[in-house]
Amino acid sequence: MSSRRLEILRAIVDEYVATQEPVGSKSIAERHGLGISPATIRNEMAVLEDEGLIIQPHTSAGRIPTDLGYRVFVDKLATVKPLSGAERRAIETFLEGSNDLEELLKKSAKLLADITKQVAVVSYPVIGEQPSRDKMAISGTAHLARSGENLGLTLSPILEALEEQVVLLSLLNEVHPTVHVRIGSEQTEANLQATSLVTVGYGLESGQIGALGVLGPTRMDYAGSIAAVDAVARYVGRFITEGA
Repeated sequence: MSSRRLEILRAIVDEYVATQEPVGSKSIAERHGLGISPATIRNEMAVLEDEGLIIQPHTSAGRIPTDLGYRVFVDKLATVKPLSGAERRAIETFLEGSNDLEELLKKSAKLLADITKQVAVVSYPVIGEQPSRDKMAISGTAHLARSGENLGLTLSPILEALEEQVVLLSLLNEVHPTVHVRIGSEQTEANLQATSLVTVGYGLESGQIGALGVLGPTRMDYAGSIAAVDAVARYVGRFITEGA
C-alpha cells in the first residue's frame, strides 16, 4: 500500500475516533496537511474501500474504518503516545498507597478505566500455589454506555459477557508479554465482536503471572490505550517484584 494511502487511512481513523462522524475527503484535505486535493483523496479513498479498509455507512460522502482498517492502523501506523512525566507520576501516586496486592489490583482497574474511558480488567496473579487465577477486578463498565458508540443491540450481549467473568479470564489467560490488540471480528467470543481488547501480561522477571487490559468499542484511541495498559502493567509488575 502506498504511503499516501496509509496516511489517508491514518487521517480517517484519527478523525473518526475524535469526532464519531464519517470522514470526508474535504475534511482530510483541510485538517491533515497532506498536500493533495480532495479529488485525489477521494480517488485514494475509493481504493481503500475496495481493499476493505473503510466503508461508507450511509449515503453521506464520509467513510469510517472497518475492523481490517483498524488492524492495518494498529500494525503499521499507530504511534504509541508516550505518557508524560505528570501522567506517570499520577499513576504512581495513585497506586503507591496500596497496602496489599488486592487493593493494588482494584486500584489498577479503576485507574485504567479512568485513563482510557474504557472497561478495564485485571486478573489476579498466580503466585506459588495460590489458586487465584479465577479472580479478577473490573472497572468502568458504564463507559460502554457513555462512549457515544452506536453499539445498539450489541450492548446487552457485551455486558452479559462482562458478567460472565470466565469469558474474560479465558481471554486474559491468552495474553502476551507485550501489548496485544484484538479488534472486532478477531475476538473469539461472539458477544464481544463489536469491541476491541488491548491486553498485556504483568509479573516477575521470571515470567508473567497475571494480565490486564481494556475493552471498548472498536472506535477507540488505540495508541493511548496501548500506552496506558503497558504503563500500568509495568508498575504492577514492579510492585509484585519488590514485594516478592
